[in-house]
Parts: sequence; C-alpha cells; structure tokens
Amino acid sequence: MLLALIRHGQTDWNLAGRMQGRTDIPLNDTGREQALVAASALAAEPWDAVVSSPLTRARETAEIIATTIGASLGGTYDELVEQDFGVAEGTLVSELDARWPDRDFADKEPDHEVGPRGIRALERIARDHGRARVLAVAHGTLIRHTLAAITGHDARHYPRLDNASSSMLRFTDAAWSVLTVGGAEFADVLPRLDLAADAPAVRVAGDTGLHQAAAR
Repeated sequence: MLLALIRHGQTDWNLAGRMQGRTDIPLNDTGREQALVAASALAAEPWDAVVSSPLTRARETAEIIATTIGASLGGTYDELVEQDFGVAEGTLVSELDARWPDRDFADKEPDHEVGPRGIRALERIARDHGRARVLAVAHGTLIRHTLAAITGHDARHYPRLDNASSSMLRFTDAAWSVLTVGGAEFADVLPRLDLAADAPAVRVAGDTGLHQAAAR
C-alpha cells in the first residue's frame, strides 16, 4: 500500500501564527489555492481515494484534491485529528515562551500519545482500503509525530511541514516505511534527524518545541 499524509492548506490562524490544534478553523483562499496546486502535482500518479481528518480545514483540502484528480472521496478518521493544545489554542506562537515556558498547556493531549494515534489511523485506513493508493489529509504536528513513531526519531527533530505538503509512506512486510517528508526524500532528511538525536537539547528564542509548527 502507498499512502501520502498531506498537511491541510492554509487558514487565517496559520497566517497569523496562532496555535490551532483542534479549533475548527476553515481554509482561507490561499489554502484553497494550495490544495489545487498540491492536487496538480499529485495527479502525475494514480490515486484511488482521498480520506481526511474530520476538521473542516482538512476535509475541504481533501474535497478539493479528490475533485481535481478524479479520485474517490473517502471517509474521515478521528485518529487523524490534530493534537489538542488545550488552553493554548488561539494564542500567538510568539507569546508561548512568556506564558508557558515548559509547554505545559492545561488540557493538552500528551505528546507521547500523538504518534501512536497516528499509527492507529494508518492501520484503520489500511484495513479499509487494502492495497489501494490513498491520500490522507491531516495536520502538521500529527503527521510529524506519526513519522517519528515509524522511524523511531523524536518528533521535535522533524522539519516543519508546509501547508499542502505531502509525506509518502509505504506498507510492506507488515510494516510502514517513510519514503518522503514534506516532499523531500527521507534519505536526505535522515542525517539531520540522527544529528539532532545526538546533540544536547537547546531551546532557542521563540522555539515552541514543535519547530514553530504548533499553529497547525
């Protein structure tokens, strides 16, 4: 099975740099255009179905892509929803250091639960679609934690994923493997991940601990 995890298009909160999480913010016009551009690139190969997180920004991205490439629009998967950032949602990313220096947002979904949830989403999609080629529209932090759970790296070391970017996975021999990360070959990303794993943890000014990606 070949599956692509696609980050949804831009929203007004993405543009403003606000923590988004599970707050259901729709695409803006730029986000819709990004979905069309992504669809045009994906149309170079055949795809059987497009599924998504139930949040509006992911579902609309999926609908645009499915319509553009002529693929079947499949269902939504709760396991694909973005990490819940609790009381921090709606906050400017630039204000996080001052308000929550340890990222201990009340009601936040624990980081260690996000990757396993993403794996459960992949397993459900595989059961539902068998050997089909599937596009799954989700969210930046969820995607990075899922990739990290597959490769055994720290999600914080994965690069930021652009809106409407694709990360390709393959399921063979009862295991998932990462082919690309946000359009870059995994072999090119791997040295950075390994180097970061060996380096001491240092927080830089303005770093959310999520590579400024919390406004997903």
